[in-house]
Amino acid sequence: MTKNPILRAENLCLSFGGIQALNEVNLEVMPGEILAIIGPNGAGKTSLLNCINGLYRPDSGRIYFENQEITPLKAHQRARLRMGRTFQHIELFAGMTVLDNIKSGRSMDIQANFFGAFFHVGKAVREEMKHRHELEKSVIDFLDLNHVREQPVAALPHGLQKRVDLARALALNPKVLLLDEPMAGMNIEEKEDMASFFLDIHRDLGATIIWIEHDLSTVMNLSDRICVLNFGERIALGTPEEVRQDPGVIEAYLGQEDN
Repeated sequence: MTKNPILRAENLCLSFGGIQALNEVNLEVMPGEILAIIGPNGAGKTSLLNCINGLYRPDSGRIYFENQEITPLKAHQRARLRMGRTFQHIELFAGMTVLDNIKSGRSMDIQANFFGAFFHVGKAVREEMKHRHELEKSVIDFLDLNHVREQPVAALPHGLQKRVDLARALALNPKVLLLDEPMAGMNIEEKEDMASFFLDIHRDLGATIIWIEHDLSTVMNLSDRICVLNFGERIALGTPEEVRQDPGVIEAYLGQEDN
């Protein structure tokens, strides 16, 4: 029995002034899939991710999540559908602790009223403790962050900050994870650690993952399929082997050897 896509983008167009960021881009992502988006700088990769999670509204085209059209929904409404997101440039609260940053990813699940939350009494305290306990088991331990949980994020090295950013997205209990260059700026050892966590998330949590990454060897090793963009257009979509051999990809992105 064929599965239905968990996410589908149809004919997405997006422009900024005279620049066409996306031009009739189509994409289907299957449940449990690891799908990479690659392409040269300025190809439209982050623009596509921003359209999917609602930071950008496409000029035309439609986006569906679990067979429901979500094109009109704002980013926070899509987050309620369990769509988690990390960013190319780390968007954490630098003065807050690791634990508090991760807890912010669970904020939409807290049901306490304003009075209880403001004065930190009653149901607000019980809910915070409940979510804190869940996060400690499902996220902090999972991503090996227990040793820095009470440290301010600003005091952490870049690689650990990237991991905290991922942990905050995981706190949402996402069905789909959108990761924008989760390994950018990392050294080799940090990349290996992140790749290991990446596979653990996919295997143990069952999340569908859509990610942007410039390290092609990592992309080829970890992804089920790869979508290649160039100047806002999709020029290839397939398995790593299919993409590796695609003439258009070789010319536009991977580079072509001189004869």
